[in-house]
Amino acid sequence: MTRPTVRVDTTSPVPPYEQIRAQLAALIGGGHLPEDERLPTVRQLAADLGLATGTVARAYKELEAAALIRTKRGAGTRVAAVPRAAHPDTARLTQLAREYVAAARATGADETAVLAAVRAALD
Repeated sequence: MTRPTVRVDTTSPVPPYEQIRAQLAALIGGGHLPEDERLPTVRQLAADLGLATGTVARAYKELEAAALIRTKRGAGTRVAAVPRAAHPDTARLTQLAREYVAAARATGADETAVLAAVRAALD
């Protein structure tokens, strides 16, 4: 993974593994990490972010469960083909929206600012 970077905000109420998972999922879903792109090893990403290897391993495990990445011994961890769901997982979307709203409100953002940020992210 040479282009996009992942960052973790240790002051955020969102757990570090979830920050990593969400950022990588967004990079994959947005096409910024193309299919078959090799990701850093768990140890390397943990060292780069100053986190425990278990934290990164949990994020990778959840990404594998979502079929966004695949790990093969000797070939490393790579971006999988992006699955195209006919219908979005509304329960997951609601959960993610709640987490975002909570984090945004913690920064002092009001509803207008939160909605503006979502619209900007969609563009």
